[in-house]
Amino acid sequence: MTRTVRGRTDHVVVVGAGLAGLSAALHLLGAGRRVTVVERGDLPGGRAGRLDLNGYRIDTGPTVLTMPDLADEAFAAVGDSLYRRVDLVPLHPAYRASFADGSTLDVHTDGAAMAAEVERFAGAREAAGYLRLRTWLEQLHRAQMRRFIDANFDSPFDLLTGDLARLAALGGFGRMDRRIGGFLNDERLRRVFTFQALYAGVPPARALAAYAVIAYMDTVAGVYFPRGGMHALPQAMADAAADAGAELRFGEPVSRLERSGERITAVITAKDRIPCDAVVLTPDLPVTYRLLGRRPARPVRLRHSPSAVVLHAGTRRTWPLLAHHTISFGAAWRTTFDELTRHGRLMSDPSLLITRPTATDPSLAPPDRHLHYVLAPCPNTRIGPGGTAWGELGPRYRADLLRELDRRGLDGIEAAIEDESLVTPAQWLDQGHAAGTPFSVAHTFLQTGPFRPRNLVRGTRNAVLAGCGTTPGVGVPTVLVSGKLAAARITGTSRRPSTHTKGATR
Repeated sequence: MTRTVRGRTDHVVVVGAGLAGLSAALHLLGAGRRVTVVERGDLPGGRAGRLDLNGYRIDTGPTVLTMPDLADEAFAAVGDSLYRRVDLVPLHPAYRASFADGSTLDVHTDGAAMAAEVERFAGAREAAGYLRLRTWLEQLHRAQMRRFIDANFDSPFDLLTGDLARLAALGGFGRMDRRIGGFLNDERLRRVFTFQALYAGVPPARALAAYAVIAYMDTVAGVYFPRGGMHALPQAMADAAADAGAELRFGEPVSRLERSGERITAVITAKDRIPCDAVVLTPDLPVTYRLLGRRPARPVRLRHSPSAVVLHAGTRRTWPLLAHHTISFGAAWRTTFDELTRHGRLMSDPSLLITRPTATDPSLAPPDRHLHYVLAPCPNTRIGPGGTAWGELGPRYRADLLRELDRRGLDGIEAAIEDESLVTPAQWLDQGHAAGTPFSVAHTFLQTGPFRPRNLVRGTRNAVLAGCGTTPGVGVPTVLVSGKLAAARITGTSRRPSTHTKGATR
């Protein structure tokens, strides 16, 4: 029996209308609670925001949507449906991988199609290895989802289940790159199935093999794109919550929490005092702990994931070599991760995520225009350049990125740009993200599962945390689950076993 909030919980205030907060709100509404959502911004979404720039509709957060059944579960809590609210387009290919030697690989989520592509790319032996890897990824997902991802933890002893033994038998506690290397010899292919470790904030050489479950989400479960952009997901969740009776209050930053002893009695915003019986807090951990007036003791300081520089570029042209999602790998690999996570330096030979959402939904740009999103991982501000340094560094790094993109086949990209927005760690800091990173606390062993910052905080009886800094962690699928787990702490409802086979969102 997991711990739950004791006492009256009739009215719950959810702080933050991001994906975690909206997921919590829908699950709370489904359990019969009255819910008020307060959000500092003018729109729902949080990190999954929207920027309108001269006719370009730009997603400011995640761009990869997998496992939509996890989102649909939140809609289903109030008798609604994601698939009724949002038009999801399956992406084929899910990604295109482009390598420094000029080779390219289309990543398909259909097993037969991907095996044929791997055979074309690297031969029959690698195709057979891919099929064995796919089976292992499916087993890994089944071993983790019910007990380690979709679960609240009160103690490390909660890990002691049959699924722990199954995970160990699958090699989940070895190193990711070594385990993937047991299936694939081609170094380029190994990159396709290990680069996802960076989203967890750990290089593949140091990441647990268990984190290959992220590769399952990307390469097996399927990748989707909502028409209207990724922001269509939180907007639909907000609409469903409002239709189910939630009060949504935008443009109301929370200034403090009013408490009586160990219970929060009201949420104080810039405009109002909102009495409550319980509260769900979704801001980044430093903001949440400041509101609570207490920070859990940890033996060592939290380590944060690398950050990212993102260039949103509205252009007069596009380039045929780009799929909806393209991973452009540099020649360097291990040294790149050392630069990001150990030395605090910008990548000397960057690997980049390039997303072209107008490949699937041309309405996101003006007629005959194209939208490109270029994400370049960079050190967070605790080990790399500080926030103030990016005032001068940002424009120089933008120029370096554009020269590199031009060299990699996006010829004339700088001249093709007519509107743009550059986001650096300085902007992430301004948005309240610790260490200047939107990817929150890294998934080291001591920051995973029951060792991750808990969603219940000692000294406060009726506050629950949700979002990427707490259980289960970083990424849209896990953030959606975090909202569900927070709601379960309040309602005491038992968690339904997860049987998701489709793909949620990074």
